[in-house]
Amino acid sequence: MGSIVAENRKSLMLFTGRGFPELADEIGQVLGVAPTPSDSYEFANGEIFVRFKESVRGSDAFVVQSVTEGVNRWVMETLIMVDALKRGSAKRITVVLPFYPYSRQDKKHRGREPISARLVADLLKTAGANRILTVDLHTAQIQGFFDGPVDHLFAMDILAEYVERKFAGRPMTVVAPDSGRVRVAERWTDRLGGCPLAFIHKTRDPMKPNQVVANRVVGDVEGRVCLIVDDMIDTGGTIAKAADILFDEGAADVIVASTHALLSDPATERLKNSRISELVVTNTLPLAPEKQLDKITVLSIAPLLARAIREVFDDGSVTTLFGGLS
Repeated sequence: MGSIVAENRKSLMLFTGRGFPELADEIGQVLGVAPTPSDSYEFANGEIFVRFKESVRGSDAFVVQSVTEGVNRWVMETLIMVDALKRGSAKRITVVLPFYPYSRQDKKHRGREPISARLVADLLKTAGANRILTVDLHTAQIQGFFDGPVDHLFAMDILAEYVERKFAGRPMTVVAPDSGRVRVAERWTDRLGGCPLAFIHKTRDPMKPNQVVANRVVGDVEGRVCLIVDDMIDTGGTIAKAADILFDEGAADVIVASTHALLSDPATERLKNSRISELVVTNTLPLAPEKQLDKITVLSIAPLLARAIREVFDDGSVTTLFGGLS
């Protein structure tokens, strides 16, 4: 006999960064596997050290990292975790990024600017990542930045089911906060049974980040519940100003559905003082206690991530999670 034939034994191992370990724990509960214990700490000068306490050889490794506030710290920790798994002989490494960092820097607006979203993809590939699994990218083109499979998940069904239950029977208009979100808003109108679509015409000064000037609303909003949809809420300036202009145009109520709640200062104060009645988000990112307002509803993304991880591990189809539409 000229060869040894080994039984094909696949093992799924789950790993978590320190950005939001509670999400990884929740994913593990759905999958029935606990995150692998590790030693993770920082030296006095800020260098990050990671070592996994169990053998990872031959495993199908899934690294869950929520890149929350202190973005660069968690990006670096993710790269170090991937490198540790590669050098530990993991068979395949999938990086699960519920929120993809630097996703707003996906193209050059002017000369001498970086495309940082591409840089993040290159860093992950160089570190040893074979696959990326993420939720609601800022723009779909980011999938092409990574030289390997990218599973792009959508939180729309999770958010839409809640909105349908809460506001059943009330006339609703889906509102895109700017022209760049119109395509996303169109998917929402289809999901909600063909309700009207509106969008806010606004201008943004590229020299002043996080500062928006909202101009006017285009579409039917008078006497209707207006659902503003967006992929992320950062400082809250866009949606707060959009809510004001919608009420000025006769909206009966304004609610917001967004996947990623960055809520950088002064977002909490803006939301508290805004005319928005409810902000519905997912837990792709942790929400600090001081940011947990009564008008914020957090839905869990863990079951969706767990199902996607299971499909990847079983060599199944992630597309089937969205009815073949992803």
